[in-house]
Amino acid sequence: MSDAPTGNSPSVLLDARGAHKTYTLGKRALEVLRGVNLTVQRGEFLALRGASGAGKSTLLHLLGGLDSPTRGEIWCGGKNLADFSNGALAAFRNAQVGFVFQAYHLLPELDALENVCVPARLARMDAAKAASRARELLARVGLAERLEHRPFELSGGEQQRVAIARALINDPPLILADEPTGNLDSHTGEEIIELLCRLRAERQSTLIIATHDAKVAARAERVVELVDGQIGG
Repeated sequence: MSDAPTGNSPSVLLDARGAHKTYTLGKRALEVLRGVNLTVQRGEFLALRGASGAGKSTLLHLLGGLDSPTRGEIWCGGKNLADFSNGALAAFRNAQVGFVFQAYHLLPELDALENVCVPARLARMDAAKAASRARELLARVGLAERLEHRPFELSGGEQQRVAIARALINDPPLILADEPTGNLDSHTGEEIIELLCRLRAERQSTLIIATHDAKVAARAERVVELVDGQIGG
């Protein structure tokens, strides 16, 4: 097991140390991240800004344990994610991380209430408790009247609100949002960012948003620029 990062502190939630990520496409190696070092404090609101292909989504996936670095380390809560078994990593993601994706990733056969309940049921939460919590969250994001609607019956903004409620149902300390306004018009996008900011402040969660939109990034407490897989100066 690796040694804890130098200066590791209870106030630090995430610590990426020399993170590289290379994908192999046939005979070609595509280096997406090139030695990223990033420390994120508990409760911080951070924006990862950069052009398409800069490595924002890849870095989010590493920070949330959806993928692992080719080289380097990702630490969360003082623990190296590389030391986790596959089962422990899945449990970590379910309990500790709420994901909000650009494409929503709702299950089409489930209604809004059922979609929000999925992470809670995977965590073995009692069905009645999960449903009650899901109803509260859907009401909180303005969808109290849309519980039984399936994704195809909802607008893009409504689907993203369902996705936000789903991300919050297990009350994770970390929320990762990957271009959460990318598929929305500007007005709806502003509403979604306002909602994320408000919920994050209420819960004192750590929020990291990957975005190419300067207006979205401006809402964050800190902006980190990614340029060609590296953090800009």
